[in-house]
Amino acid sequence: MKYRILTVVGVLIFSFAFSSTTEINNSKESKVAPELSNEIEVKKSLKEKIADLYETFSVKNSTMPNLSVFEKAISGYNKLDESGKVSNPLLTVIDFNLSSKKKRMWILNMDTQEVVFNTYVAHGKNTGAEFAKNFSNKVNSHQSSLGFYVTGETYYGKNGLSLFIDGMEKGFNSKARERYVVIHGADYAEPDFIKRIGRLGRSYGCPAVPNKIAKELIHKIKGKSVVYIHKSDESYIQNSEFLNV
Repeated sequence: MKYRILTVVGVLIFSFAFSSTTEINNSKESKVAPELSNEIEVKKSLKEKIADLYETFSVKNSTMPNLSVFEKAISGYNKLDESGKVSNPLLTVIDFNLSSKKKRMWILNMDTQEVVFNTYVAHGKNTGAEFAKNFSNKVNSHQSSLGFYVTGETYYGKNGLSLFIDGMEKGFNSKARERYVVIHGADYAEPDFIKRIGRLGRSYGCPAVPNKIAKELIHKIKGKSVVYIHKSDESYIQNSEFLNV
């Protein structure tokens, strides 16, 4: 499982880096130190290869998260994969920039480049009404939490089959298990609720999904897959260890 994304882009990056170094060493007119030029080219290549991966997904599927959100999701996925925390190749991306009336959850198969699910997902009742605005890592805040998670085990609770997700980011989502922030099904996450109320209902901070697909979805992503909950929140973007070197 380790270096899963690197198997998609790494070989090409290595080959590009090797050939770039050879060309620089053979050029007498180069005004840039080979080491510096090579480093710049590798960084450019990584960004380009992620864009290529996104394009592959886009060709195969009718819907995808925004490219900038995808890039952030891949950044964290890589780090978690490299640290040995990933066993399931599915990557869940939730974009809380979008209205709750939109299908703002994508589950991506990183092995096959297929979108397994694109569906609705609710946010916390104190996070906002139609749009998610306020986030917290505090117990009893009833707010959603941003950042990267790794899925754990399932259990049956008051919402039926539910899935623990363990927050990987101290200060942002590290108390997810203590708060019982889990993935579960809910009637208020169904599209019919939007028709009646004008938006999805809200949870106590859980990313709740439609009841009709909850069991299948949970069984797909359980067992150490990555979940990334995104929002263009300045504090999170600037301070997340998974988005910054």
